[in-house]
Amino acid sequence: MDTRERTFQQLVDECGGGIARVAGSYVRNRAEQEDLVQEIWMAIWRALPNFRGDSSLRTFVYRIAHNRSVTQLVRRRDTGDSDLLESVCDERPGPEGSLIQARDAERLMRAVAQLPLGMRQVLSLRFEGLSYSEISEVLGISESNVAVRLNRARERLNTKLGKTV
Repeated sequence: MDTRERTFQQLVDECGGGIARVAGSYVRNRAEQEDLVQEIWMAIWRALPNFRGDSSLRTFVYRIAHNRSVTQLVRRRDTGDSDLLESVCDERPGPEGSLIQARDAERLMRAVAQLPLGMRQVLSLRFEGLSYSEISEVLGISESNVAVRLNRARERLNTKLGKTV
C-alpha cells in the first residue's frame, strides 16, 4: 500500500462518519446521501496528490466535502428541485441509550434540519469538532461570521426546542 492509499484509508477511518453527516445535511434522503458521500470520497482521492499542507488535512477533506455538497445543491436547483433546503431529514437512528436520549437526539436533528443552510453548515462542521478557524477555512467565511452563524443557530434551536438561554 503506497502513501496515498494509507492516507486515504486513514481519512476514511477518521472522517468517514463526519463526511456522511455533512453530506446528510445537504440532501434529503439516504440514497442521495450515499451518492454524495461516494462523490466526496472520489473527489478526495483525486485531490490528495495536490494537498500542499496550507491547512490541516482534516480541513482540506471537509472543504472538499462542503464544495461537493454545494455543487450537488446547485445541480438540484438547476433541475427545479428548489424545496431541497426545506426537506432535509436525518434518517439515522438516535444514539444508543435510554428512550429519552433517543427522542431528544431525534428532536434536535429535526430542528437542525429546519435551519437555513448557512446555519446547518456551521453546526454540522462544529458537531464534527472543527474549530472556528477550520470552519472559516472550509466555508470561506470569516471566523466572526462563523461565530455569528453559530450563535444564531443556537438561538433558533433553543427557541424551536422550547429552551431558555
